[in-house]
Amino acid sequence: MLKIRCSSLGKIMTEPKSKTEKLSVGAKTYIEELAKEFVYGFQRVITSKEMEKGTLVENHSIQLINDVFFTNYTKNTERRENEWLTGECDIYVPGVKIIDVKSPWSLATFPATVFAGQDRDYEWQLRGYCMLWDVPLGEINYAMVNTPDELIRFEDPSIHYVDHIDPSLRITRVPYERDKALEEKIKEKVEAARQYFNEIVETIGLEHAA
Repeated sequence: MLKIRCSSLGKIMTEPKSKTEKLSVGAKTYIEELAKEFVYGFQRVITSKEMEKGTLVENHSIQLINDVFFTNYTKNTERRENEWLTGECDIYVPGVKIIDVKSPWSLATFPATVFAGQDRDYEWQLRGYCMLWDVPLGEINYAMVNTPDELIRFEDPSIHYVDHIDPSLRITRVPYERDKALEEKIKEKVEAARQYFNEIVETIGLEHAA
């Protein structure tokens, strides 16, 4: 049974242009990709320099958050799932909130205000985590830390080396309160995605039948 990863939830939550449709064109395209991966037994690995930095500096970013807010957060390693979703949040504060840590590529892409940090895909990701961990609050924490030398290449290093900047200026927190109505919408979209996924798997089988 298809379950959607919280990190990909935004892909199916966009509204279709037609009111008679349950899924947008983009959502269908994403589900078609999942169906193809399922039938052919592979998993597409998408990577970029931005994603690579996020992985490499994750512990540095969490440490920056701890330094600024006098906390003692550690990286969560537990993956949870329910009937609709699966996911692994970055930081879990029991009974209080989950935190998703984002490490911007450079000062040029670092959101310096809460408004600039609002992102629909990240919001849906957080809402999925709030469901899985049953907490009332989700936060995106943008943590601006140095980019590893091997990733900078030919870019201006001045937008990548940030240790000289006040740490408090290098954290932007974007909070979202849990919303049960939106969680019902998530369930509806996942059910629609599941139905479409099964249709595509069946279509691939029929069109390639001997």
